[in-house]
Amino acid sequence: MDLFYLYIFMLAAITGYEVIARVPVILHTPLMSGSNFVHGVVLVGAMVALGHAVTPLEQTIGFVAVLLGAANAAGGYVVTERMLAMFRSDRPTTSAMPDAERVK
Repeated sequence: MDLFYLYIFMLAAITGYEVIARVPVILHTPLMSGSNFVHGVVLVGAMVALGHAVTPLEQTIGFVAVLLGAANAAGGYVVTERMLAMFRSDRPTTSAMPDAERVK
């Protein structure tokens, strides 16, 4: 039965790699934003699992899951912000709105 789970994991890894490798550059930022949402759900799941942990081993694994999930979600937002910064223009924009009312 363990071989079955290894097969599923390998199939998911290969499929994920093939799908991501074919994503055009213009779609990368929206997909990162969507994956950040998924990382947030994973983080909540890890916190729920940690809340139900009883033994020290379960608590340790839950803590590591929360730590890694938080790092993954935060890193995803940092990468998304850096990618969006690449598309910002350095030229000043002309607007009918005065500077004091402009939202930054």
